[in-house]
Amino acid sequence: MLLIPCPWCGPRDEAEFRYGGQAGVAYPGDPAALTDEEWARYLFFRDNPEGPFRERWHHAAGCRRWFALTRDTATDEILGGGDPTPGGDPTPGGDPASADASVPGGGR
Repeated sequence: MLLIPCPWCGPRDEAEFRYGGQAGVAYPGDPAALTDEEWARYLFFRDNPEGPFRERWHHAAGCRRWFALTRDTATDEILGGGDPTPGGDPTPGGDPASADASVPGGGR
């Protein structure tokens, strides 16, 4: 069982959450101007490291808020987190300025 630290509700069972993907993926400024390849890269290409990775989570069965945390993908250890997503933005990736550039997948 993975205990995920919600910044508002505290540690909760992983069954209460939905994975929101890699944190720090900025939405394109003008999506209509992208080529099909650029749009596909935005939609489908994400980092997949073994080790520390910045992720977004949605507390679907609790406070229903989004937040980011850093999880070690090899051990599932939560290394840091419970950082609220600015403005409660439900868009995967949220505000790239809030991402931690020192963590793989967190500084795009």
